[in-house]
Parts: sequence; structure tokens; C-alpha cells
Amino acid sequence: MDNQQPTTAEKSVSKTKDEIIKEAKRVEECLLYSSKGHFAASYFWGNFHLWIGIPVVLLSAIAGASALSQFDPRHVIAGLISILVAALSGVMTFLNPNEKASVHLNAGNNYDSLMNRARIFWSIDCWRDESEQVLTEKLKYLSEQKDKLNQSCPQVPRWAYNIARKGIKDGEGDYTVDKNK
Repeated sequence: MDNQQPTTAEKSVSKTKDEIIKEAKRVEECLLYSSKGHFAASYFWGNFHLWIGIPVVLLSAIAGASALSQFDPRHVIAGLISILVAALSGVMTFLNPNEKASVHLNAGNNYDSLMNRARIFWSIDCWRDESEQVLTEKLKYLSEQKDKLNQSCPQVPRWAYNIARKGIKDGEGDYTVDKNK
């Protein structure tokens, strides 16, 4: 007689456990979109800092060099460039893209971490011999953690969410091991 342990595909699942697994998968999916959205926003703000910061530095140098020249037309150019530098510097100060990039990157990492815990919960923990009550409590805890992240993290901009959704649709959230099944 063969005493092999049944695999997860062979174990029967109660209606309650099936619903716990479905809800955990919903939590995981929500966390995937949130993490990818924050990563897209972080990427944008990190690049925005460069897009504005580098021209500010270059224009400041040009304005300084132009102001030192002896020709009047260059003084006008230096004045215009100085105004542009002041405007771009104001934009950088007001928007603070470095901080936004950092906050969104941190949020994305926090959502990603919780997403991993949710996946481990439904793919491994739910198949152990734990009671449905224990599994329900663990699921509630994961959901509460997601709610806390939603309250403490900045909102994902719509454009970042759309980038994330397209990336997920294109398979960016998939793992190779899952594709080979």
C-alpha cells in the first residue's frame, strides 16, 4: 500500500477554505496593482528630478557665463536664462521629485512585501492542517495590513496605475515558474 502524502491538487477543500483562498488571491492581486503603481510613480519622479535638475544646472552655467560677457545681446540672453533657471528651480522645490520618488518606492516595496506574504498564505499556509478559524484570522490580519498601507501610503496617480495595469496585463507580474504549469 502506498502511504504518500496527498498533494495540494489532491486534497479536498471545504467551501470556507476555498473562499479564504479566493479572498487571499484578491488581496494579492490588489497588492500587485498597488505595488506596481507605486513603482511606476517612483520611476517617473526619479526621472523628473533628472529632467528638470540637469537643465537647471546647465542653464545656470550658461547664464553665469553669458552675464560675464561684454556684449549687450548676451546680457539679454543671460537674463532670460536666469528667469528660466529661477522658474525651474521653483518647480523643483515645489514638487520635490526626489522625496516623491522615495515615498513611492518605499510604498511599492511595502505593498510588494505584503503581496508575497499573501501569496505564501494562500499557496502554502492554507494547505496545512490548520482550522478554518485560524486561516480566517490570518486572512483578516493580511487584509488589515493592506488597509493600513492604503491609509499611510500616498495615492497612486491615475497615470501610474494605468502604466502598472498595462505592465501586469503584459505579464510583468508573472513568474516563470507559474507560466510553466
